[in-house]
Amino acid sequence: MSSPPFAVDPTVRTSGSSELAAFRRSLLRASPSIRRPLPWVGDERPWAVLVSEVMLQQTQTSRVIEPWERFLERFPTPSACAEAPLAEVLNLWRGLGYPRRAKALHDAARTLRDDFGGVVPRDPAELRSLPGVGEYTAAAVASFAFGERVAVLDTNVGRVLARAIENRRLADREARRLAEALLPRRDVALFNQAMLDLGAQFCRSTPRCATCPVAPRCRWRREGGEDPAPRSAGVSRPQTRYEGSNRQLRGRVLRALGEGPRSTRQLDVAFADVALARREEVLASLLRDGLVAQRGGVFLLAGSSEAPSVDARTAS
Repeated sequence: MSSPPFAVDPTVRTSGSSELAAFRRSLLRASPSIRRPLPWVGDERPWAVLVSEVMLQQTQTSRVIEPWERFLERFPTPSACAEAPLAEVLNLWRGLGYPRRAKALHDAARTLRDDFGGVVPRDPAELRSLPGVGEYTAAAVASFAFGERVAVLDTNVGRVLARAIENRRLADREARRLAEALLPRRDVALFNQAMLDLGAQFCRSTPRCATCPVAPRCRWRREGGEDPAPRSAGVSRPQTRYEGSNRQLRGRVLRALGEGPRSTRQLDVAFADVALARREEVLASLLRDGLVAQRGGVFLLAGSSEAPSVDARTAS
């Protein structure tokens, strides 16, 4: 559903420093009332922050809370995660989707153990050297765990910048410069979290302008025009349909293998009526991504210590 356009004010200009300051003050005043009660917000343990940010990639916030708590209870440090077999990490990842992130986090934990003394670095450049950590995740960890003065730009913040600050679509470099210019001199982590909270709850893909606490400071509201957020830098595209997708089939296979090794015939339950060529494609992708191993005619989670014993009557 697209957002309704507002009537256009012909006087359109680029936001100046005074407008940025006014928006910044307005958002910081509103931040206590819009802060979401998420367990990782305010948690300054670098490993806990890193785990939350990796889990939040392409996953709804509400689905992350319980797995994050469970994961940290089992793996309170990078070294604890690094020492565990990948199969155990994959099992703890159930329900989050995109299991390649679990493998990347496991690889990152091993890198932290081997190259950083088991400590999460605070420098964004060093954070970006970790498997599965891109520019956003590195900035988020540096800001929320260490208080570094870096802008956190994700799809929520991208919408706020395009609508409230500039009222136009932004190129990637423009969005990053603007996000940095908007940062306060202090309380940067608080401000970054407020931007995320604002985008997630009010400046959504279908915005809730009527209840937005900073609506008076929003240029899109004042000047009008078509919604500038879609296709603006930092704003993600809608995900492809999950039902019936290969992603769904991969998840089914991983859940089955989480219970133990399976032969091709035993995996028929996971594949149901899926054509043979597509089954082979799904299994090949899991093998290629290093999530699944094959020993003879038996499949098992990568890193599993369980011997691939399968009843001969059910083996294919």
